[in-house]
Amino acid sequence: MSKKLAYNQVIEFDDAAIRAKDQARVLALREKKGWLFRIMLGLVLIGPGVLVMIADNDAGGVITYAQTGATYGIGFFIPALLLSGLIAYVVQEMTVRLGAVTHRGHAEMIWGRYGAFWGWFSLVDLVLANLLTLITEFIGITLGLGVFGVPHILSAIAAIVVDAIVLLVLRYYTWERVSLWIALGNLIFIPLSLMAHPDWSTVTMAFSTWHIPGGFTPAFLFVVLANFGTTIAPWMLFFQQSAVVDKGLTVNDIRHGRIDTAIGTIAMVAVALALVILTGSLVHGMPGASSFDISQIIAVLGHHLGSVGEDLFALGLVEAGMISAIALTASTSWAMGEAFHWPKSINMPARNAWRFYLPGLLSAVIAAGVVLIPNAPLGFLNLTVQVVASIFMPAAMMFLLLLLNDKGIMGRYTNGKWQNIAAFSIVGLLVVLNGIYGLSVVMPHLF
Repeated sequence: MSKKLAYNQVIEFDDAAIRAKDQARVLALREKKGWLFRIMLGLVLIGPGVLVMIADNDAGGVITYAQTGATYGIGFFIPALLLSGLIAYVVQEMTVRLGAVTHRGHAEMIWGRYGAFWGWFSLVDLVLANLLTLITEFIGITLGLGVFGVPHILSAIAAIVVDAIVLLVLRYYTWERVSLWIALGNLIFIPLSLMAHPDWSTVTMAFSTWHIPGGFTPAFLFVVLANFGTTIAPWMLFFQQSAVVDKGLTVNDIRHGRIDTAIGTIAMVAVALALVILTGSLVHGMPGASSFDISQIIAVLGHHLGSVGEDLFALGLVEAGMISAIALTASTSWAMGEAFHWPKSINMPARNAWRFYLPGLLSAVIAAGVVLIPNAPLGFLNLTVQVVASIFMPAAMMFLLLLLNDKGIMGRYTNGKWQNIAAFSIVGLLVVLNGIYGLSVVMPHLF
């Protein structure tokens, strides 16, 4: 046996020992009777679903929803966001089952089942999408802290340091708990929307008078794709499945995984709706609102809500970027570790698993560097990144569906009839929207 192989086996043994302690804690709670222990068990098992959904309301998502409300108001996109939340739940529930049944991450499953060609295809797809999305996180962090007078370069450095500390110092369970506390800050946008004193009759009317404001134009389709791209993205599949594996969940925990994902979905949709309602109430209808970038939107919110409202929005933007940067760097590291059979667990100390941690942190450094380029078109870049995520998603979904319908892998946990109908409908919707958008770019006169 080579020294390298023996060394990797020792690392994997240490990882398994740490994970076994977490599983023993879950087993002990499951065997106890009483409502208090049921609650404690639920709290211990909550994590991957809430994190992936709230991290999905990232800085890019916050900016996208804010720009959506400013441009189109609160009509069309209120029902659309509820629909997108349902779509996100359907997709992410499948990753829970796949991770709990196989105890393998998404990248590892694709490489092992479909070979190196498709493994490389999915890995490059993910790493590129993650890097682009990380750029939007640093856009949000630097713009948010800029409200408080922090130079962009210091904001970027501070964010990288926090991300590195959380990823390198904490083991999985503690990493997850700390990340959940950071994620709670995402809810700040809900009271902010209430401070806007929206016309609730207009909000409810959106469901009965669902129409496309301004007609079906390439610009409108671009925003629709951006909203879908920020609701479901390839990194989410890889992140939640790897988190389920790293947490040590089994088939006995699938029900709690679904509850975890449902709670996260509700939080995600509530925040997205709050952002559209906030800017749809205070910014939409102002001269030039459709061309406002996020800095101008923040200034308008400050005019209406005062400095407290402006500061809270800025802090929420920073939080959204930070929690998502943490999730995205972990997603990249998990995928690379799984693909190349490196140590692939946040339970591992950095000195023993530096190859695992390096890709995620390196992608964060590159993304921060892009944001610091003078005069970069950050607002346009943010929406473009969300559209790219939407374009990448059908391919990622097809791998997921192939795995979920493979009885050799999933056994009795394969997709049911209605799960497949829902999932393939989502893929079809994305393909159609992407196709129409492509036609609008090539032949704009058709629209």
